[in-house]
Amino acid sequence: MILYFYDIRAKVKEYNTLKRRFYYHLGRSKLSLKPWKTKSVLLVDDGLELEADAFFRRWKPAIVCYKAKTDGLEKL
Repeated sequence: MILYFYDIRAKVKEYNTLKRRFYYHLGRSKLSLKPWKTKSVLLVDDGLELEADAFFRRWKPAIVCYKAKTDGLEKL
């Protein structure tokens, strides 16, 4: 399991356009079918790691992304 933490960093004028385009492309990718995603966190299986890396790399200058590999996730 891999957790992706992302944040949209753009100038005020470009923020809404960038956000709309980012979530549109995220919704059309295989990553949107994952059972657990929030506004800034996405949980991905190990098999989709390369696809997720490529997706976030495409948005790199405007979106900051970190990933963490985990063995399990527990709800509190």
